[in-house]
Amino acid sequence: MIAAHLLISIVVLALSGRVTRHLSLPASRLRLLDHPNERSLHDKPMPRTGGLAILLSFATGLIAELLLKISGISGDSNFVVSNLLIIAMLFFIAVVSLLDDWKELAPAIRLMVHIAAACGVVFGARVTIGSLALPVLGSYQLSLLAVPLTILWLVWMTNLYNFMDGMDGFAGGMSVVGFGFLCLIAWGGHYYFMALLALLAAASAGGFLIFNRPPARIFMGDVGSTFLGFLAGTLAVMGVHLELFDLWVPVLIFSPFIVDATVTLLRRLLRGEKVWQAHREHYYQRMVLAGWSHRKTVLAEYILMIGCGASAVVYMKVGATTRLVILLGCAFVYLLLAFGVRLAEQRKNLRPPELAI
Repeated sequence: MIAAHLLISIVVLALSGRVTRHLSLPASRLRLLDHPNERSLHDKPMPRTGGLAILLSFATGLIAELLLKISGISGDSNFVVSNLLIIAMLFFIAVVSLLDDWKELAPAIRLMVHIAAACGVVFGARVTIGSLALPVLGSYQLSLLAVPLTILWLVWMTNLYNFMDGMDGFAGGMSVVGFGFLCLIAWGGHYYFMALLALLAAASAGGFLIFNRPPARIFMGDVGSTFLGFLAGTLAVMGVHLELFDLWVPVLIFSPFIVDATVTLLRRLLRGEKVWQAHREHYYQRMVLAGWSHRKTVLAEYILMIGCGASAVVYMKVGATTRLVILLGCAFVYLLLAFGVRLAEQRKNLRPPELAI
């Protein structure tokens, strides 16, 4: 049984790599280019259709899993029958994002699509973040706040993944590591639908990453980043709803993205800046601008991702007091990293000392 799922994931990885390679070639007919702008760390136009490879290979894996289910070879997953709406919302997000890559839709339209997809998951699949666990203090039911907070979570995860897709190998690596940890956790908890979605996402992103690692030959574009971000948010909601874990587990796993994107957004809001405008204020961008190479920066981020994923696994196995220590420890690490980035900038005279972290 496990061998069949692993074989499908290997095929998905290989297919993703093959399609990504084709899309990265100058002769590719799907030649949508990402031109350097205010948020870019690259200095020449790059193809941004890698997300199509992720989408195609993921869909192929889903079809293969469906055939396993129909044939009776796999009896441990009812993901197509009972979760069709979730899958539909994933591809709805992806298709609209592909249009955005092609025609550049207005921000308001993109936001409405993200909200609509989030509502589809919440009201159609009937999954919400019903409670918030506070280590030592206990768990609090969100009641009437459950629906709006779940929608906000899904929309923010979708967008922050897009914001953080700005460095060679970054979003692809976060997907391999993040979905890899979610797969292990869900499979260990016997939630096979979640596990298979996460496994297929990790495999699809892995094939893409082969050609996106520094120096990148192709980017995933909005079609890839929003698809993966929405999937990460949805799997987190499902895990909380099914009581597999509390919300801190996926927050820890994806914290390299969540912390950077959220803190950067708050900093720009406090400075009165237009948050929807392109910029290079994310910490990973500031590290590169301060003198770190793409390769060095992304390797440091990979180490952080693996450490955060491992801390999430440990978090699930310990008591309330130790959980609080883990959360505070991670917060302290991020605070140290923020000071480190600021110090590197000051050494290169990129940022005045009085500017907030």
